[in-house]
Amino acid sequence: MTLATLSDVLQPALKDGYAVAGLVTLGWEDMRAYVAAAEAEDVPVILQAGPSCREHTPLPVLGKMFRHLADRASVQVVAHLDHGYTFDECQEALDCGFTSLMFDGSRKPLAQNIDETARIAELAHGAGISCEGEIGFVGYAGGEHSAGTDPAQARRFASETGVDAMAISVGNVHLQRDKEGGLDIDRIRAIEAVTDVPLVIHGGSGVPVAQREMLARGSNICKFNIGTELRMAFGSALREAVNRDADRFDRVQILKETHDPLVSATRSVLRSFKQT
Repeated sequence: MTLATLSDVLQPALKDGYAVAGLVTLGWEDMRAYVAAAEAEDVPVILQAGPSCREHTPLPVLGKMFRHLADRASVQVVAHLDHGYTFDECQEALDCGFTSLMFDGSRKPLAQNIDETARIAELAHGAGISCEGEIGFVGYAGGEHSAGTDPAQARRFASETGVDAMAISVGNVHLQRDKEGGLDIDRIRAIEAVTDVPLVIHGGSGVPVAQREMLARGSNICKFNIGTELRMAFGSALREAVNRDADRFDRVQILKETHDPLVSATRSVLRSFKQT
């Protein structure tokens, strides 16, 4: 059994100079492909259940799916709740076997975010699992605008919440399809100067690959969340499989054809974070 907590995989990454991918899952096909890719690259992987995933599949089912894959994997697998918004949701994920809780209070006033995140961290640590929090707000492409992380607030947040990982807003954006942007390196360095908590980049799909590689090996960013990039790879493979034969209707046979292309795309993502 290789089920791991977030701290289990991020602390070695912080120490040895690499990052771990937090891969956003939507269903069985991508979860299975992500673990296969991690095994092929011999790296740990964080399987993430975000709000859209949880809307489609209940947490008790997701917990069993993640743990089933972890039980049979040759690499460490973290079962991670991504963007939990309430205490009850985090408690349910804990009860369903998740090994990491990400509480998102980033839209709330600083003091409230700290208080509520600290409560989730206490819940997680009491059960022997990990907690990720977010300070600053990471916006959405074509939607809400970001609010950059203030280093002084990051220092207070890390100190007062006791989180095991801290998501920051440094030019990253959720749901970005291209890689034409880039992260604010000066802001990252300023945050690193005031805390040694492993840092997390949400919206990692929009970060240029060369910058991912540099930051994975030369900063305290130990986790990059990747969703859009791999959803696009899955969608392309699925479209090709469907269009190949208009008479086919068995979805199992169609979905099987997404596996190899998604494994290949995921391996490419994972390689950019590996230790040199």
